[in-house]
Amino acid sequence: MRYALPSWPLKIGTRGSPLALAQAVETRVRLMRAWDWPDEAFEVVVIQTSGDRIQDRPLRLVGGKGLFTREIEDQLLGGQIDIAVHSMKDMPTAQPEGLVLDTFLPREDMRDAFVSQSANSISSLTEGARVGTSSLRRRAQLMHVRPDLDVVEFRGNVQTRLKKLTDGLASATFLAMAGLNRLNMGHIATVAIEPEHMLPALAQGVIGIERRSNDTKIATLLEPLHDVSTGLQLSCERAFLAALDGSCETPIAGLAVIEGSNLFLRGEVLRPDGSEKLSGQRLGPIANGAEMGHDLAKDLLSQADPEFFSWR
Repeated sequence: MRYALPSWPLKIGTRGSPLALAQAVETRVRLMRAWDWPDEAFEVVVIQTSGDRIQDRPLRLVGGKGLFTREIEDQLLGGQIDIAVHSMKDMPTAQPEGLVLDTFLPREDMRDAFVSQSANSISSLTEGARVGTSSLRRRAQLMHVRPDLDVVEFRGNVQTRLKKLTDGLASATFLAMAGLNRLNMGHIATVAIEPEHMLPALAQGVIGIERRSNDTKIATLLEPLHDVSTGLQLSCERAFLAALDGSCETPIAGLAVIEGSNLFLRGEVLRPDGSEKLSGQRLGPIANGAEMGHDLAKDLLSQADPEFFSWR
């Protein structure tokens, strides 16, 4: 199918990390195939975000998830770019007025990757081993099962974190399998951790495409790219996240899986130090996904004492 070329290249906004660029390229390729457009019909615009600039402090101390989206969304609202490509696990649950996020590419592997040069699993790490991660979720999940480990801050893109591991700053780290696969680096994973052992971040493995809500032409262009099954999963997962007021300050994990005509949701929240975990699940019709996510979140919140999410 061919769609009339615009008089300008379609500008795709993205962060500048190798993974972010790979996601922008995947989006461009899918648009080329959907509309029979040539490569020159697109321009990938790299936008540095606050989250990229600030590398010396945990995200929870400087603003949370919005640090990876704010500058990109400002340029989208201002018309400097036409669409924005995001890792959905980095996205706040609400978009700025005038923007909408309703196109999701098919979900990649949602699992976490355990990466180590000295151990083949979490359980085989020696007592007191140093593990690097910038994820509060992974930190809390790890401390819940291995409180004897020394968990240290590990900021940076995939390549930076792997170099820190090679340099001996830690014995192990975690990465997303989806990111490794998109970078053709899946072999880096020592082992992919099944969700039964470590629930992933909500929306992990999903690329989302954001647009201006009043841009009907762009909405039409994006329609063939949207994966309905992924959208249904995210409706449930992001409702769970929103009801928990999820941010980089909250260790939350969850995964919704389509099983026939039903959706199976598992979710958990943890104390930041990993000392306690609340978990639950829901099974129901796919159409009730958002309601299920909200209901499970409220159930877990009702079990948590007022100090549950406080740092010690």
